[in-house]
Parts: sequence; structure tokens; C-alpha cells
Amino acid sequence: MTQSISGKTTLDWDAFAAELAPVETITEPVLVKKRSRDFFWYSPILNAQLRRSFGDLVARPANTDDLAHCLRTAYAHDAPVTLRGGGTGNYGQAVPLEGGLIIETTAMNRILEIGEGFVRVEAGAIIEDINTALHAEGWELAIFPSTQDIATIGGFIGGGSSGIGSLAHGMLRDPGNVISLKAMTVTDTPEERLFEGDAINQIHHAWGMNGVITEVTLRTVPHRNWIGCMATFETYRDAYAAGYALATADGIAPILASTVDARICAYFPRLAEYLRPEKHLLTALVPAEDLDAYRALMSAQGGHVDLAMSEDELKAAGLPHVFEFAYNHTTLQVLKADRSATYLQVGCPTPPDPDAIDALRPKLGDDVWQHHEFALLGGQIVTFDLPIVWFTTEERLHEIEATYEANGFPVFDAHTCMVEKGGLKNADYRHLAWKKRMDPKGLLNSAKSRAWESVKHLSPEDIETFTPPEDA
Repeated sequence: MTQSISGKTTLDWDAFAAELAPVETITEPVLVKKRSRDFFWYSPILNAQLRRSFGDLVARPANTDDLAHCLRTAYAHDAPVTLRGGGTGNYGQAVPLEGGLIIETTAMNRILEIGEGFVRVEAGAIIEDINTALHAEGWELAIFPSTQDIATIGGFIGGGSSGIGSLAHGMLRDPGNVISLKAMTVTDTPEERLFEGDAINQIHHAWGMNGVITEVTLRTVPHRNWIGCMATFETYRDAYAAGYALATADGIAPILASTVDARICAYFPRLAEYLRPEKHLLTALVPAEDLDAYRALMSAQGGHVDLAMSEDELKAAGLPHVFEFAYNHTTLQVLKADRSATYLQVGCPTPPDPDAIDALRPKLGDDVWQHHEFALLGGQIVTFDLPIVWFTTEERLHEIEATYEANGFPVFDAHTCMVEKGGLKNADYRHLAWKKRMDPKGLLNSAKSRAWESVKHLSPEDIETFTPPEDA
């Protein structure tokens, strides 16, 4: 019997791996440890908490029969289970806090059906592969992450909330964006259950705690010739105002609008010969047929269009997708050069107010560099600030958060691995009731929920109506 890699379990993992046959397993400690990590190191707080958390064994099921075998075996041995796709989450969603079995879904990657306005795929399919197949049929995903080249669709549904396309199509959880999904129970006889309509949101964004997503059916929209555009401005206020003007313009249909402080742009070396130095940036994706209207709008807003290229032109120039300078890819570009950076997640006044953004900037300090994403939420254009923060101490980080909050900008914790703060904001007992139905022993990623421990002994019906103590 080999020693537990995690140091947190007492199972005979050699015997466990043998019992999983013929499912592919990975037992080499270096590889198991590598697959125990995601992008939690974006946060110095999470990095300190999670960098020594590892699983004990990795399984790579190739189909639902393999997956059911893995889950049946885990159930029989009370083995903790953590799900993993491409490992692009930022909050440690894929980190096994209790050790145990890691199920990597990337071998379950078939594209099952492409139809009129939808695609049906296995959960382990890489999102870029899905979009490539869709493009050949004249379609594209309505929403996808900037990490599409390595992220799986199941991981995106399990841990994501918005992405490229949210400016036009809203959040992932909005009706119709996820048409249906299937998830498998962790029981002695695992079974797939179908979730449709509002029930989807009991599995979506639950960090793999509420059953194992096996298949998803997603909304698609007609594929368009998208032009990656970058315009620069003298002030951040002007860039932000131009982003709002673009998001609400008649006759232009962008799916991305992202504003970036000029100081952040200095960490984009691949764009150095294209962008005017020391200027604030608005990155956008607009249809080719709207390009003239876009140029006119940027000029009217006082901007200068520095770059406007199709995907083929970007590739020929050796440049990445423009969305790799948006969302948390912006943070990644900085972290490539300096690991002392981190970020926050902050809501902004609605409707977007350039004057409020401008008034806030000097209050934040020189260690906070703003970066906003525009999106559609509840039928309104909103923005989220994902600023670069130069980390010194946890106390200073909380001081920055307090400054945002005091000025009417709500902060969503980017430095926690607990679903109630990082994913759901507060405990959602309907969500935990579904966890009890799908995972009655609480084997799936349960340490990521503060509230689970207090309700795990209850029935699903009692969990739904649970009222926590006032001091909880």
C-alpha cells in the first residue's frame, strides 16, 4: 500500500486504482499534484491556503459507463471526489481539500449534435473545439470564456458565470443560454438526471458539488466575421464612456467591450507596436459589417482606433485573440511578468456612470489599476471592475475593498474557495438540497461549502426550508 499523496486519506489507493480498471488512472505523485491545481495562484491568499492541497489518484473516464464505475467505487469506499476539466478556475474549485479521487473529464469530449440554434456536447469537450465545429456549420456559442483553448464546457458551466458574448446575450444563468444539462449521481447505482429550465441553476455554478455534469446543450447563434478592435484614449474616463457608448449604440452589435488602464497595457508586450503608449484602452469585438460605424463612434468619443483585424489577420500577424486582453486574461498578462499582482471582482453603479468611475480612481490609490467589463444583466448594460491590485498585505487588500464598498461599488470575494462567497454570495439551501439528492454522502467537493456541514444530516426537503442560527 502506497502512502497517501494528500496525507488526508487512509484508503489503499493502489487497490482503489486496480478496482477502477479498465478506466485510465494516473498515480505518479508529480502528475497527481499537477492535476490538483487550478489558477488559484491569481490570489496570494488562496495560494497560501491551497498550494499544499493534493488529491491521491486521478481517473480519466472515457464515457458515462466509465464515469459511473468511478462514482460507484468512490461511493463504496467513502472516497472524496473532486471534478476537474481544464483547471482554469480562479478560486480553487478543482483543488481537492480533503484529498481523494480527482476525476478529470477531458476524455469525455464528443460533440454529439449540432442543430438549429443549439449544440449538445459531452462535458469534457474543449470549448475552442466546440466553436471550431460550430463555425463549420455557420454557428458559434452565444457565450464562451477567454480561456476557451484549454477550458472544458463542463468546467465553464460548473464554475463560470459570464464571458465573451455576455454583452449581447447576458449571463450563463439567463434563461435559454444553457438549454439543458445532464448530471450523474454519486450513489451505489449512479444515474444521469436531466435538468431543464430553472432547475439548471441548481447544478450550474455549484463548483462540481451537486452531481457530475456529463452532457450540456447550449444556445448557439449565427457565426459572424468578428473584427478584433482596440481603440485608445487620453483618459480612463473617456475609454469607459466610449465602452458604454459602444455597448448601447444603434447599428453596432459588439459581443465584447473591455476597458483597461494604460498602466496595465504596458504589460501587453505583444501589442507594443500597435497601441499608442501610455493611453487607456477599449478592446472590442464587432461584426465586420459594423466596422465603419465603430470607427465613426470611436472618433466621436475622442478615441483613436489602433488595431482592427479579423481572426485570420490576427493569426497572420502572430497576435492572439483580442479577448486574451479581456476578462481575467488581463490579470494573467500582468502575472506573467510579476507575481505580486492580484485582482478583485467589483460591481459598479447601474447604469454605467463615467463620472462615478472617474471620481473613484484617486480614492483607490496607485496600487489599484482599473479594468472594466461590459455585460448585459437583467436587460441592462452593466459593468464589472476586475482591477489589477499590487498586493502588499491582506489588510491593505481589505482596505481597498472597503473603499469600493463605501463608494457604492459592491465587492464579490475573489480570494475565497468557499462557494457561498465566491459563487453564490450567500448560502443557498435549495442548492444544498440538490447536493443531498445527487450526492447523499457528501463526497463531491463538500469542503468548499461552509453551510454543508450544518445541514448534511437533514433530508433534502428539510434542507430547502432550513433557517440558520442568527450567529451562523
